[in-house]
Amino acid sequence: MPLSVQLGLLLAVATAFVSIVGFLFKHRGAVDAPPVDPRHPVRSTVALFSNGWWTLGIIVATASWFLHTAALALAPITLVQATIAGGLVLLTVVAEKLFGIPVSRREWIGVALTAMGLAFLATTLGETGSEKHSDYDGATLALYVGGLAVVSVPLMLAAARPAHRRRAGALLAAAAGLQWGASDVTIKAATGALSDDGLLVLLTPLAVTILVLSLVGLVVSARSLQIGEAVPVIAVTSAAANLCTIASGMVVFGEPLPEGDAGVALRLFALGLVVIAAALTPGPVEAARRDARPRPA
Repeated sequence: MPLSVQLGLLLAVATAFVSIVGFLFKHRGAVDAPPVDPRHPVRSTVALFSNGWWTLGIIVATASWFLHTAALALAPITLVQATIAGGLVLLTVVAEKLFGIPVSRREWIGVALTAMGLAFLATTLGETGSEKHSDYDGATLALYVGGLAVVSVPLMLAAARPAHRRRAGALLAAAAGLQWGASDVTIKAATGALSDDGLLVLLTPLAVTILVLSLVGLVVSARSLQIGEAVPVIAVTSAAANLCTIASGMVVFGEPLPEGDAGVALRLFALGLVVIAAALTPGPVEAARRDARPRPA
């Protein structure tokens, strides 16, 4: 494995930890901020940034974004995302030990299954570590990224329905994950043009797409953190983003996959673990019941 790819994976490990810390800071700020109103996204965003914890979370998340972008520029997207997915196991530890957020056994199991499923999925991705795999077809990229954005819309609409109140936080988390996943796939495509275009890549449609998806995902994620519990919401957001970015390695960037029935069976098993983990995510009604319980000072 080339040294550049190894460095990219090291940056991916740093991304996993820093992004979790940023997420938890944002959660602390989001729950203290006024409810996000989708009809007034600008006003809601300004209100969020009036909270110091949210602003600190955004600063940390921005550092994570730069680390992630550097990792994607150096290593294949599937290996980068698989490494970040494995780092998801740090979520429960950081949440409980550093932020004092109570983590139930159910949430420990859910996060562990999510990380395990994504890690197993990574083992079926074939020999991708020989180069960074940044080549893509423009039409395929547009269809893939656009498809992820379109799928996120019914999830947001479903979260607004009273019948789905118990799962509203998870639904919005999944929508934000798809939007950020689409942004990550676009970032990977843009890094391939850096060597030719340099900073001029910031003036391309790819940069506009990244900006729009990132900002929309930011508002949707903020609302999911307000109505859902920190650990399950962060886990669902990360799982959705990682699943669609890992899949993009094969669909968009032409990364090789292993052959044989064993690889297919392991991939289905991995996806099953992620689905089971999502089913373990408690809704906001359960969160309210747990928050009502007395906690030690």
